[in-house]
Amino acid sequence: MISDTAMYDHDLPSICYGLRGLTYMQIDVTGPNKDLHSGSFGGGVNNPINALALIISKLKDEKDNILIDGFYDDVKPLSQKEKDEFKRLPYDEEKFKAELGVDELFGEEGYTTIERTSARPTLDCNGIWGGFAGEGAKTVLPSTAGAKVSMRLVPDQDPAKIEKLFTDYVNKITPKSVKVRITSLHGGKPSVTPIDTPAIKAAMRALKMGFGVEPVFMKEGGSIPIVNSFKEILGADAILLGFGLPDENAHSPDEHLDLNNFHNGILSVTYFYNELSKLNK
Repeated sequence: MISDTAMYDHDLPSICYGLRGLTYMQIDVTGPNKDLHSGSFGGGVNNPINALALIISKLKDEKDNILIDGFYDDVKPLSQKEKDEFKRLPYDEEKFKAELGVDELFGEEGYTTIERTSARPTLDCNGIWGGFAGEGAKTVLPSTAGAKVSMRLVPDQDPAKIEKLFTDYVNKITPKSVKVRITSLHGGKPSVTPIDTPAIKAAMRALKMGFGVEPVFMKEGGSIPIVNSFKEILGADAILLGFGLPDENAHSPDEHLDLNNFHNGILSVTYFYNELSKLNK
């Protein structure tokens, strides 16, 4: 099957051969049975926001290592071939920082930024709430607080297993002075497509004909769970040919597509079907 992901860069056709999986969880912390006055009750009961902050702080260490028991058990090390393919990508760290408006990048030690964002597992707090957040002051000690946490997974990590590990770990580190409820919101398995198959080689030839340059291999940090489902149910590997760019604001109101890539993409897909037809002769 053919699916869509982004091209790595302008005028650089790319074949995505790997997608990360996903486990998405919600943490709800409850303290007292109603909101309280922090002056009258502070120091006597645990503040759910403080308890939640403590829980989140224990999910990772200062070097961005995930602290959940057993989280890395099924993570395979990157092969030398994968590392070599990553080095082929035209990555400019200073440009990357400038585009994001940050002075320093951050992530798991021992890996490049490309490796961390596409081929290593991650954990991120996606949202947090609780208490009073309006203008001015209100000295409330809230009854509840919550957070949403996503974990991007790599091949051999199972979303259901990570869900249980996360749940067990958060239950273990939650202070006894509050109650916690952990809910699974979403999950999907990672996927990898072999890069030495006849179909992949056909795709490489097609992209070179369509764009006039040699394509590169890349892994995508995001998730498309159905890609793994095609493999598990139909036994079909996905060939991911994308023609959008990372800076085209996907899913935003001003999402757009480079017309040159659009036209070259049409040519590439046409060439690809033609190249595929030759494989059966």
